[in-house]
Amino acid sequence: MAKLVLYVGNKNYSSWSLRPWLALTASGIPFEEVVIPFDFPAGNPRIREMSPTGRVPVLHHGETRVWESLAIIEYAAELFPEAGLWPDSREDRARARSYSMEMLSGFQALRGACPMNIRRSKKAIDLPDGVTEDVARIETIWHEQIARSGGPFLFGRFTAADAMFAPVVIRFEVYDLVKDPATLAYMAAVRGHPAFRKWEEAAKAEPWIVPEDEA
Repeated sequence: MAKLVLYVGNKNYSSWSLRPWLALTASGIPFEEVVIPFDFPAGNPRIREMSPTGRVPVLHHGETRVWESLAIIEYAAELFPEAGLWPDSREDRARARSYSMEMLSGFQALRGACPMNIRRSKKAIDLPDGVTEDVARIETIWHEQIARSGGPFLFGRFTAADAMFAPVVIRFEVYDLVKDPATLAYMAAVRGHPAFRKWEEAAKAEPWIVPEDEA
């Protein structure tokens, strides 16, 4: 099999890069990573060379190109069914995919007001309309699903659904958005995962600054 090569952006800022990287790493799927930093005013011309959308993440597998975080995760799940990227039962897989799609397409207020920034010192900001509602919906998802599974992750063990919400864990932490003990316990579980810690360590070591993401 040709090797998988995952092109990602700055680890400090690129929430969409974090998602498939974390899912693949946590599942033990072998791949090579290439970081292309957003260190140009218009992004980075190299990204256009690698990705048909001019965005990261993008996965190269031989001649195959797969872009968008969830599509990359689904492709890897087909290649490595034994890795357990999704939960075991059909009902749980359906719910995990529904949560992941909701994350993919929703929560625009939270994303716009609170860019992912792992190096940011914890500090609250004035929140525009819609952010509180986004936070409440995400907490409801987490609480209801962990009540079903018993935790510590959404489906007991770490799956792609947890990877899809990992950037939200960072946002909730650095913008001081939540206080609920159950929410904080889930966040601690994600932040304590070895794959997450590996990404976080690399993010904090990066030299690049993207001013528009320094909210």
